[in-house]
Amino acid sequence: MTAETGGNGRSSSAGNAVEKALRVLEAVSTPGAPHRLAEIAATAGVPKPSAHRILGTFADRGFVHSHGGGRYAPGPRLRAMAAQVAGDDDRGVEQVLTELQRQVGHTVHLALRAGDRAVYTHKVEADQPFRTSSRIGMWLPLHSTAIGKCVLAHLGAGEVDDVLGGAGLAPRTPATITERDRLDTELSEVRQRGYAVDDEENEASIRCVAAPLLDASGRPVGGVSVSGVAFLVTREQIESFAPEVRHAAQSLTTLLL
Repeated sequence: MTAETGGNGRSSSAGNAVEKALRVLEAVSTPGAPHRLAEIAATAGVPKPSAHRILGTFADRGFVHSHGGGRYAPGPRLRAMAAQVAGDDDRGVEQVLTELQRQVGHTVHLALRAGDRAVYTHKVEADQPFRTSSRIGMWLPLHSTAIGKCVLAHLGAGEVDDVLGGAGLAPRTPATITERDRLDTELSEVRQRGYAVDDEENEASIRCVAAPLLDASGRPVGGVSVSGVAFLVTREQIESFAPEVRHAAQSLTTLLL
């Protein structure tokens, strides 16, 4: 991730104070904290002096904790806010995801968009000896994952340009779509059918099908997916779960938005 051309899906016109502050807070919250000031500034796409001022304000108010030596991590107020947001509603989310896992027999994920990536917020593991490497809090690229393609498919063309301009189309496996024309065709198909497929494009031996979570205006906020080990589930089988995944996405939208 680089500075102004880097992550978190910001547009060329982005730059107001509130958006900068939110990007800094998001950067502090990425896995591996505490993070150094230079790393936070680069991830947020904010100049170091501005990032330092913003972090100082957040630290004074308990949203960020300063570890000294220019390193910062989420503070107690931010952690308390996260717990409040999860709260009672999280039980309903877990019920929907658990029921989906019971129906399909494979691992279920919920991920929410965070700029030019998404982050897993929930996972219900399949009762199988073969486990996926994903974990809650893990970041995932948009161009190579089923959930990510659901997000990209429902962004405006200019927004997709901004996201991919920063994140790129890095090959994750030999099957990753790395040509923009091919990806645009894929995203058009995702919009038409209402779900996306990752056929070993992000992780070798893993197939996924996902449906988007859309707000009232039709903007994507994330997605829900079913993932299976490739030697246990064919492409046709993983796609056959699309109706159940789309139904779960509708239920989750009611709970989360």
